[in-house]
Amino acid sequence: MSQAGSSMTAATDVAQPPRPWERPPTEVVGVTCTAGGQRIRREGGQPLIQLRNVSKSFGALNVLRDLSIEIYEGQSTVIIGPSGTGKSVLLKHIVGLLQPDTGEVWFGGQRVDTMAPEDLVEIRKRIGFLFQMSALFDSLTVGENVAFPLVEHTTLTRPDREERVDRVLRMVGLSGLQAKMPAQLSGGQKKRVSLARSIVLGPEAVMYDEPTTGLDPIRSDLINELIVGLSTRLGITSVIVTHDMVSACKIADRMVLIYDGKIVHDGTPESFWKTDDELVRRFVHGQAEASDLELISKGLDDGEQDRSASKDASSGI
Repeated sequence: MSQAGSSMTAATDVAQPPRPWERPPTEVVGVTCTAGGQRIRREGGQPLIQLRNVSKSFGALNVLRDLSIEIYEGQSTVIIGPSGTGKSVLLKHIVGLLQPDTGEVWFGGQRVDTMAPEDLVEIRKRIGFLFQMSALFDSLTVGENVAFPLVEHTTLTRPDREERVDRVLRMVGLSGLQAKMPAQLSGGQKKRVSLARSIVLGPEAVMYDEPTTGLDPIRSDLINELIVGLSTRLGITSVIVTHDMVSACKIADRMVLIYDGKIVHDGTPESFWKTDDELVRRFVHGQAEASDLELISKGLDDGEQDRSASKDASSGI
């Protein structure tokens, strides 16, 4: 159970004061979620990111199929779906790491997919990216890793860079670790260092690719709290790809399910638990498809028969 959920059910039944990022914003969409505690859902502002009729294939594999979506300023939008359905590919289109075969990608009113490389650099400075495996430079210290975007893209002096690095490390709870090497960090610390690096330029948006992968539930909840805090307190637009439904419910103002390269459900987290759509319900409840279960059962039956026959043969029956 999340910290938010546990505080609601404390043995004393005394109402606990909300943490700063849980205080009600101006717009309220819903207030509960079956799977992950309680949090106010926020309406977004104007569209910051737009994908218009985007299709992308890799050889014979069609990953995105005429997909259109708008991501709104200030919202946390969680993208869920089975593996291989185009979630991470969508993120890479937003930052210009991939270009669509057809369709358009826009950020802040500028078309991204047709930009010259030098113009794309300016767009990328406005977008942070948290990679699934953290992607820290093993040969650089924590401080040097976080400062890397400042060295590459600003003219800040060394003292100013060090002050900025300390500020963002304090934001993720890792002040004082500047001299450590990545190999000396836990998995959760590496994620937080990577997150500090992704926000050191003060981006308008941050893309999170499976931010809680490989973390235990406590460390996952810490990352969730950081994402929520950055969104609600600093106004950062967040796009999160995840398979973790507890995290999705806690983080999301809006959730989008992609299946077979298309959007099949788009709404508040609560709507995902209330829908009658079989595909959506099966995904959020973690239920395998009947056809897959049937194949596994048949394979186990065959294996059981083979093992029985082998035993009979060895005993001379």
